[in-house]
Amino acid sequence: MTHHFATRQLRFFLTAPSPCPYLPDREERKVFAHLPLSDGATINDALTQIGFRRSQNIAYRPACERCDACVSARIPAFDYIFSKSERRVLDRNRDLKRHLVEAEATLEQFDLLRRYLLARHAEGGMADMTWPDYVAMVEDTAARTHLIEYRLASGDGGPGDLIGCVLIDVLSDGLSMVYSFYDPDMAKRSLGSFIILDHVIQACGADLPYVYLGYWVNGSPKMAYKARFQPIEVLRAGGWTLMQQQPAVSEKR
Repeated sequence: MTHHFATRQLRFFLTAPSPCPYLPDREERKVFAHLPLSDGATINDALTQIGFRRSQNIAYRPACERCDACVSARIPAFDYIFSKSERRVLDRNRDLKRHLVEAEATLEQFDLLRRYLLARHAEGGMADMTWPDYVAMVEDTAARTHLIEYRLASGDGGPGDLIGCVLIDVLSDGLSMVYSFYDPDMAKRSLGSFIILDHVIQACGADLPYVYLGYWVNGSPKMAYKARFQPIEVLRAGGWTLMQQQPAVSEKR
């Protein structure tokens, strides 16, 4: 299958069926394409807006034969009103320093990622990620991307301890959260939620209307937290539409 863009013709491929990582007793398939180095940023931008996600220089989206539970989700930043609990999350983390850095992997980031994965996703596909894997995840792309580091304030004027990090693509209409990780021992800070809320603030400050969260999977406890951010839009067959409020879940972010 091919698709024509203004600057490039992309060829799309379909993966073989494999066990679904989100819903039991189901199989997943994905359609994917390799992003070109020359105009990959522009194409990544367009594909994200129609439901694709990026991993290094590959854009993909679900193409399951008998399931449509995975849907792209994004927060309309300009319309977002922080709830009382969300304002408390922001207040609890007001002491953190936000640093925008180039998309260059560091061992400090990798050590934090390893701690996060072993504590929160020990059974997941990324649990055995190596240093070269992490370097490729961060650096192997032509997309407009950067890292945001969250650090504790340092009394000596230094950078402070790294407790959160997120890889972000900058699109023409928003910020796409490629992957975030944080200190698993600081549960009281709700760092996962804080990072999302802080990117709503960043998007508004940059005059970008959306924060893209990846896929919300109906029925998956792993992905249920995304529905807590209201208002939120999901991509259906007819286009982007507001999601109806979902029941509250107890999983912390």
